[in-house]
Amino acid sequence: MNIQIFGVQKCFDTKKAERYFKERNIKYQFIDLNIKSFGKRELESIIINVKLSDLINIKSSLYDKLNIRFIRNDEIKKEILLNNAKLCNTPIVRNGKFATVGYKPQIWESWE
Repeated sequence: MNIQIFGVQKCFDTKKAERYFKERNIKYQFIDLNIKSFGKRELESIIINVKLSDLINIKSSLYDKLNIRFIRNDEIKKEILLNNAKLCNTPIVRNGKFATVGYKPQIWESWE
């Protein structure tokens, strides 16, 4: 398994995801979205498994500030996410070609 957890340190669900993998002695790489964003290919591989609408945090202050609610073009939304990773729901857990958004232990268990 090649687990990557994209999240922020203060996110409760991100901490729970890290604890899930630690308790099972599964190595993972943590990517803090406050410091580093994902690349275009990483985002594309995540969107293959997760709906773009699930990835965007509608409760984020950036959501309203950038008027994303009125944008219908998914390509524009992807560009916004690439430049504003804090707009994403977290944690985003990736295992190779598979990905989830949020705390999803029932799915992660099937990866083991």
